[in-house]
Amino acid sequence: MTSPVDPLKGLGDQEFGKLLDHYQQDLAALERLSDQIAAVRGRGEAADGRVVVEVTQTGGLAGLTIDPRALRLGSAELAAAILDAAAKATRDAEQGARDLVAPFTTGTLLDGEHAPNDDRGHGVRRR
Repeated sequence: MTSPVDPLKGLGDQEFGKLLDHYQQDLAALERLSDQIAAVRGRGEAADGRVVVEVTQTGGLAGLTIDPRALRLGSAELAAAILDAAAKATRDAEQGARDLVAPFTTGTLLDGEHAPNDDRGHGVRRR
């Protein structure tokens, strides 16, 4: 049995071969980035650390720890502490994902530094 042959290799165009190699490297890097982003977790604390929330990069709840002393807060204050910790965890996860993506977007149109300005001179971020 013969090994598979790359039909684009050996055509004599070294420049094309280099471009193809760079493309394949970039694609592999983006696949690794996707895996890293999927693994991002954010963590947030409230009520003096008695409530700890962990969320996924998409904001899904991944963990909740409530110290028994937090139960003395009462239901309304405990609920507020959970929401506060969840908001902090979400911001933490968002920052983690931004940090991972930054090397790929710095100096491009996707970089907030290079976004077009609105009427007030502020950079406009597109989603």
